[in-house]
Amino acid sequence: MSEEEKVKGKGFVIKDKRSFTSEGEVKPETEVTEEEKKGEKKEEAKKDKTQKKEEVPLPEINFPSFVLSLSSSALLHFGQIPDPITKKQERNLPLAKQTIDILGILQEKTKGNLTKDEDQLIENLLHDLRLKYVEESRKG
Repeated sequence: MSEEEKVKGKGFVIKDKRSFTSEGEVKPETEVTEEEKKGEKKEEAKKDKTQKKEEVPLPEINFPSFVLSLSSSALLHFGQIPDPITKKQERNLPLAKQTIDILGILQEKTKGNLTKDEDQLIENLLHDLRLKYVEESRKG
C-alpha cells in the first residue's frame, strides 16, 4: 500500500491521511501541497475566531434557564422578538405551537421531580404562552 492512496472516481478523490500504517507503525511525514497548507491556515484562522467567541462566558444551564430559553423561542416564533441573526421579526405560529407543546411534554414528564419554584415557573410560562397562542391564532 502506498504512502498516500488516491482513488479517482466520479468527480472526487479519496486520500489516505491516516498517520499509521495498517501494521500500526507511524508513517513518515508525507509532503504537504501548497493547497493543503492554505487550507490548514484557513482552518486555523477559523478556529482562532471560534475560540475568541467561545471565551465569552455562557450562563449556567439549569432547569429554569432551559425552560426560559424554550419560552423565548416561542416568543421569537410569535414575532414578539427579532431573530438574533436576521434582526427581523417574523411570525411562525406552527413553530410557536410546537415549542409550547415541547414545554407541555417537559412539564408532564418532570411532574413530581421539580421544586415548587420550577413547577410554578413552567406552569406560568405555559399558561401565558397558550393564551398568547390563542390571541395570535385569532389574528389570522
